[in-house]
Amino acid sequence: MARRLLYFAATLLGFISGENLRCQNSVQAKFDISVVPTTIQIFAPGIVSTGLYERDMAISPDGNELFYTVVSPQNLFSAIISMQKDKKGNWSRPEVANFSGQFSDLEPAFAPDGKKLFFVSNRSLSGDSTKDFDIWYVEKIDGKWQHPVNIGAPVNTEANEFYPAIASNGNLYFTAAYPRGRGKEDIYLAKWENGRYAVPVALDSAVNSALYEFNAYVSPDEKIIIFTSYGRADDKGRGDLYMSLKDGNGQWQPARNISMLNSERLDYCPFLSPDKKIMFFSSERSDLKETYIAKPATYQTLIDQRNSILNGQSNIYWISFDKVLESLK
Repeated sequence: MARRLLYFAATLLGFISGENLRCQNSVQAKFDISVVPTTIQIFAPGIVSTGLYERDMAISPDGNELFYTVVSPQNLFSAIISMQKDKKGNWSRPEVANFSGQFSDLEPAFAPDGKKLFFVSNRSLSGDSTKDFDIWYVEKIDGKWQHPVNIGAPVNTEANEFYPAIASNGNLYFTAAYPRGRGKEDIYLAKWENGRYAVPVALDSAVNSALYEFNAYVSPDEKIIIFTSYGRADDKGRGDLYMSLKDGNGQWQPARNISMLNSERLDYCPFLSPDKKIMFFSSERSDLKETYIAKPATYQTLIDQRNSILNGQSNIYWISFDKVLESLK
């Protein structure tokens, strides 16, 4: 779908290194993820969530690394951004990850043991051109993320594969729009068996429909799945977040709309912190106005609107996951 937001590299990297980053430098490390909000809040405003287009979130199992994606205008390029926490609990300023910045990279996801970071990229195997989007990973050795590795067939194909989620047993969930799928875009499972991935299979109708399902977070124990679907009867707008839990027989229950999180805009890219206390998600909601009847807009109004965090670009939000579960009772 067109909701894979991939943007122009020069604009992205130039903007990060310019005035926006200087603003970030003055307030870096001034957020604390141990204090979880009980209502929906913008995550780390002015540091992580800015006037840029930010989406997806991944926090390492030890809580010391944070990755997310920044995209630049015109749907051409995206880069994975990295932050590290020091021994004093201070976060480094956002920087393009050492394995990103040359091709369109997005959707980082840690393996539950923290030793690998999976992501999506349109880099070729030779590393000198672009191709369709595949799932890749980097492995951490001696404290440094190594060269990206393509996970290969049968997961990666000539079509696009997106949004990896890795279970403790090695099973891999991802998004694809294959002709054999249940709908226009589906969530697939590739089981890890005998040291390799089995042929991916679309999840059943408790999750997938004849419409669009994409960008699924799956808990390491495979008991929770949270994803976005577009076009359902209870969809508030351009795509809503849904959740399904497994029953005692290991079957996914019919997914439910997480109404408290959803807006009239696209709500997507869910992620739970390793301790399941925090839910992160991305959203295109904004405070933009359609009219200025009471007080006509000035040129400065338009500038301020463009430079604001809620300028219609995507931001990352967070809330207590317990509050999310309470809303579904």
